[in-house]
Amino acid sequence: MPLSRVSRHMTPCITLTDNGSYRPDATLSLRRISGELGERTGQCVHPVSLLHSKKIPAEKLDGVPAEVFESFALAKREEGVHSFLVVPLFFGPSAAIAEFLPQRVDALRDEYQWPELDVRVAPPLVNRHFPSDTRMVGMLADLVRKKRYEAGLSRPAVALVDHGAPRIEVTHVRNFLAQQLRQVLSEDEASVVTPCSMERREGDAYAFNEPLLENLLGSDGFQGDVIVSMLFLQPGRHAGAGGDVAQICETAEHERESLQTHISDLVGTHPDLLDILTERLEEGLESQPVSWKAMQATVH
Repeated sequence: MPLSRVSRHMTPCITLTDNGSYRPDATLSLRRISGELGERTGQCVHPVSLLHSKKIPAEKLDGVPAEVFESFALAKREEGVHSFLVVPLFFGPSAAIAEFLPQRVDALRDEYQWPELDVRVAPPLVNRHFPSDTRMVGMLADLVRKKRYEAGLSRPAVALVDHGAPRIEVTHVRNFLAQQLRQVLSEDEASVVTPCSMERREGDAYAFNEPLLENLLGSDGFQGDVIVSMLFLQPGRHAGAGGDVAQICETAEHERESLQTHISDLVGTHPDLLDILTERLEEGLESQPVSWKAMQATVH
């Protein structure tokens, strides 16, 4: 249904924003989800990445170049647009949204003498302070069950894997979802559920990302059939066919004879994702302008 609580002449330019990728599949996925979100809400939702995607040749994107936020915003400025709402396609308060984007908005204001630039950011997909909201874990459980059914598995182990973040707040979201997933899946559906990271930065300061997927696979409880539950939204260098996660699984299987991994579909393929995105878009439209410092405080 169209959003009706905010009059159209007051509506900012809305973007559905991911981190960006060098892989065409990621941009095509972003375009699909933003188009579906636009149809659901009756709003014009632009697929705009933060980084990287501009380097994808247009011929690999149906002849339409990808958009990244800075150049997109500047082009809209030429049309007289000064107000933007960013709907993050992120599970939690990623550094890309909580740190990088505010820095670039400040730079746009300063470098282009654009003081009237107003950029609001809707909440990310998951708020771990509201455990009664089980929509995201419901999607993860659906995708685990789908993979279990397809592979004919009995009581597999489940490894919930994300990229591995430099901000502990993002890892808190992953661990929160893993805890919910343990409660949602029955003992017949999963023998164990453990969160892990695809990779992490060096140093004790980033140990909160442990365990790594490559070390979890083949360890106690993860030696037979393992469903790798993908806490990734879209295909790219890390997720999808031939991505880093798939390569980690392939290497682990080669090194451990009894191990068999089964990678779930990505969260961005689940139709219920639109329910959360619609709510986040509404929340963003109804929010009042805030300072970037206030925004960063609230996403923690």
